[in-house]
Amino acid sequence: MKTPRIALATAALLPIGLLTACGSGNDDGTHELTLAHSYTQDQPAHTCGAMTIKEEVERADVGLTVEIYDSSQLGGDADRIASVLSGDIDIDLQGASALATVYEPIGVVDAAYAFEDGAHVSEFFRSTSSDALKAGFKERSGINVLGAWSVGPRHFTANTPIRTPEDLEGLRIRFPGSLQFLMNAKALGANATEVAYEEVYLSMQQGLVDGGENTLSNIAATNMDEVQDYVSLSEHQENSNLLVMGDVFDELSSEQRDTLLEAVRTAEDAMIECVATTDAELVEEFDAQEGFEVVDDVDIDAFRERSDEWFRQNLTGDSLTAYESIKDSRP
Repeated sequence: MKTPRIALATAALLPIGLLTACGSGNDDGTHELTLAHSYTQDQPAHTCGAMTIKEEVERADVGLTVEIYDSSQLGGDADRIASVLSGDIDIDLQGASALATVYEPIGVVDAAYAFEDGAHVSEFFRSTSSDALKAGFKERSGINVLGAWSVGPRHFTANTPIRTPEDLEGLRIRFPGSLQFLMNAKALGANATEVAYEEVYLSMQQGLVDGGENTLSNIAATNMDEVQDYVSLSEHQENSNLLVMGDVFDELSSEQRDTLLEAVRTAEDAMIECVATTDAELVEEFDAQEGFEVVDDVDIDAFRERSDEWFRQNLTGDSLTAYESIKDSRP
């Protein structure tokens, strides 16, 4: 297995307590699987995603149980990727941009307007269109991709409405510092400003940045309505969760593997409905607030066309191939 040097270095730093917290196979063919993620227990990725997998797997009674560790209990993204590589975490939820530190082409899953909607994310990873991307990631890392879902589209917030790419001119928009997010900023026409997630609120309050972009649930959780005047429903990126699993997947029986994959598909379907319901409720709440306006007439086609042209001109090699396979698979 070709294990990236960065992952090995991270694994060496993991606390001993983490290594003893995780499940393993038993002599009778049963497996106690650990599923880790960074979300809180009231977010859809936990309630509709992880919990659905646990319930479906254990209901099937095929010798599998799932123990969920939420809220980054088993470490941040980089730590958990290393733990999947080493076998200390069995299943993890990871954004494509985080996995791109291991295999860069998978980052295009987070490319602006790569997908039509959240359902397209799951359908792509169920289809043969994703085979080359998953195989490339498996060859580089030894990690299997079981499926994927979106935790919701990302939108712009600012003190001015953002309806077209031209409205971004001159604005300092906070983007996460990963390569794919910074490419998204260029593709959308934004001037990206890197600010740590925990410092976003204060930076906006002090006027150090003019706006940001995130899912509606994160916009609400970080109280952006207190320091921004508008949320513009640009839907410019589907916020991905890939369900990844190491070598233990190959140790399961065929019945157990099929059961797990079917549970993932059930969770993917549940997430589509769950996220849509949650986002609709948040739009209603934002719309009812005084001093925080919902902009629902964003020229999405203009943003989409600009982004597609930029990516086709600037992506190369396997990253371009992956991007084109996503675009060609749209429903």
